Amino acid sequence: MRDQSALLTQGPIAKTLLTFALPLFLGNLFQQMYNTVDSLVVGNFIGSDALAAVASSGHMAFLLIGFLQGVFVGAGVIIARYYGARDAERLRISVHTTAFFALLGGGLLSALGVVFSPVILRLMGTPETVLPNSLTYFRIYFGGLLSVVLYNCVNGILQAVGDSRHPLYYLIFSSLVNVALDLVFVVVFRWGVAGVAVATVISQAASAALGFYHLSRHGGEARVSWRDLRPDWPMLKQILRMGVPSGLQNSIISFANMVVQSHINSFGAMAMAGSGTFLKLEGFAFLPISSFALSITTFIGQNMGACQHERARRGAVFALCAGAIMAELLALLILFNIRPLMMAFGAEPEVVAFGVAQSRIATPFYFLPAMSHCMAGILRGLGKAVVPMLVMLVCWCLIRVGYLSVALRINHDIRLLYAAYPITWALSAATLLICCLRVRWDVQEPD
Repeated sequence: MRDQSALLTQGPIAKTLLTFALPLFLGNLFQQMYNTVDSLVVGNFIGSDALAAVASSGHMAFLLIGFLQGVFVGAGVIIARYYGARDAERLRISVHTTAFFALLGGGLLSALGVVFSPVILRLMGTPETVLPNSLTYFRIYFGGLLSVVLYNCVNGILQAVGDSRHPLYYLIFSSLVNVALDLVFVVVFRWGVAGVAVATVISQAASAALGFYHLSRHGGEARVSWRDLRPDWPMLKQILRMGVPSGLQNSIISFANMVVQSHINSFGAMAMAGSGTFLKLEGFAFLPISSFALSITTFIGQNMGACQHERARRGAVFALCAGAIMAELLALLILFNIRPLMMAFGAEPEVVAFGVAQSRIATPFYFLPAMSHCMAGILRGLGKAVVPMLVMLVCWCLIRVGYLSVALRINHDIRLLYAAYPITWALSAATLLICCLRVRWDVQEPD
């Protein structure tokens, strides 16, 4: 009946969390790998301007899909609470309301992305040499955005009921499809940047189709019945109350990163390619961050639903420490191998130099965003989704943007730009730590 869903309210805390987080980590690893393959293929077979277009795409893409991803994280907290409390009827209603919202929101977001891509790219100060490739990539990508949103919906539902394995299977399949199509469309057919975008859309659609097929046939207590796919408005209000702050947090982070990207763009295409390529490598160090942040949110959600407050607290401490240690170890591995890693993308010497400079400033401090994201996950699991949103708004948006506006006006040095990351990471980590120490663990309903 349960399929591979799992109650996280039982068993040794460390083993339970690691068993749940490992598939999340591996899934994120495969996702990062096929994102990296895009840049590898483009850098080696198309050129630096195309590499700059694809490598710098992440911030804009996440600006548009990050909000809905955050809503699904919030929906996952609600679903996890009902699953932990063994409330089958509300679990069913929350799952179907979440799926309906994904269909509606994904279609709308796809249309907005296609229409406003040129406007956003120009607002970011994208160089004219890069703009045509960027516009081609984004319009194709956003044309197929519904599949990305639906996959994230499936992910959120399955993870909320403790099933982190099936999302892993779908990501592995999607990654292999993406790599194969990249090579066919770019190397064989020579479609250029358009081929990379088409490969991404097809692979994401495949994973979304597999996910919904599983939920409709083998979803157990989280099974999706297409006949029941309609919104329950009180439930949707509850999901949005929890998910909108998480979505806004994602959008805030993405907006701040886009501001940083616009400043990077002012240093030219080589800086764009170097920074964008480094971000692909940096994504590997962020894998344990996102994995433990997602796992602790579900863990706390289920345990708070089951009124196991002390178990939730102990799990939070373990996830916080483990995520920070693993992120820093991977970051140092990247730092000590940064030159050959950058050169693997076919990067020119100037492009490599920009990536090396950014790694030296940022990587020693990756334990700070690990702490920030894990503590944000803890607070979301406790129903305090507004708190991390406000902290990220102040630290990662207002302070970061203010710092860049002043520092680069005084001295137009890209190293000052790179320093914005550790400075604002430290501020957010310290603030969220204070919030976590002050929060009550016996309150089960969102504020």
